[in-house]
Amino acid sequence: MKFNFITLFLASALLASTSLGVRATEDLNSSPNDLKTLEKASEKAVSPSHVMAVIDGKDITAGQLDELALEINPNLARFPDEQRRIMVLKAYVDMQALAKAARSKGLDKSEAYDKRMAVMRDNVLQQLYFKQAIVDKISDTDLEALYKQEIAALPKEDEVKARHILVKTRKEAEAIIKRLSKGENFEEIAKKSSTDGSAAVGGDLGYFSHGQMVKPFEDAAFGLKVGEYTKQPVESPFGWHIIKLEDRRVKQPPAFDDVKEMLRTQLIKKRYQELIVDLRSKIDVKYPDPNVTKIMESLNQNGTLIPDETSDEEDTE
Repeated sequence: MKFNFITLFLASALLASTSLGVRATEDLNSSPNDLKTLEKASEKAVSPSHVMAVIDGKDITAGQLDELALEINPNLARFPDEQRRIMVLKAYVDMQALAKAARSKGLDKSEAYDKRMAVMRDNVLQQLYFKQAIVDKISDTDLEALYKQEIAALPKEDEVKARHILVKTRKEAEAIIKRLSKGENFEEIAKKSSTDGSAAVGGDLGYFSHGQMVKPFEDAAFGLKVGEYTKQPVESPFGWHIIKLEDRRVKQPPAFDDVKEMLRTQLIKKRYQELIVDLRSKIDVKYPDPNVTKIMESLNQNGTLIPDETSDEEDTE
């Protein structure tokens, strides 16, 4: 038994607040003991086949509630299994009661119902096709090839690791340079004298590459040898800097695992654009209004919104 048609209702019932924990507390305010009951439920593990309820003769299992929770919002996984199941079950029971009352009034035979279901069916069909034709066909091999093509093959560039001391005036900066020339510790001076937020860590800016800092600062930093500091103050829009170079290395591309999901999204978008251009050519679409024609042509050239495979509006099977 698959609960597809109820996800829209449950999304609004369970996700009306920013936190399901808050929602659960609000729902159980009528009885102080109910919250304790919900907390205890999370301590008792049950199998997916365990029957959590029987509604008008139909078994509702823990596994079915797990599937429903995943369809509503993957973030529900952060709740303990049994606590999540109880919250979903409570909303489901309420929904069933409302749906039964609606059917008794003939609302399931109404024109409004038929129109809504027609839209939902088309929405589910596009989601299923999108997942089958694109999402499920993207393999790790595809992603690794894209990684080699677009990331690993990028030209290598230098990056440096530096510290700095930022002060308001040139005179202050020159005084600090004199102190450094006498052997005082750069980090300690930065902690006590720098006006920059990095003062707390001794002026440490970490690694950066070309284009990440303002030009005067970048030129001065990249012009130093490891261990050197600027013998003249460096002016920038932020004030006056004394910069010390701590390391220089070739910047490495991000690891495949770190960008894997970003690459998946990129490839999904690319393949969707290719697919939708082909599919549009197979339906007969006319725009009687010339203005609409221009707008649609522009939109089609600049890209198309990708269907959300996790949309809540789903039909029942």
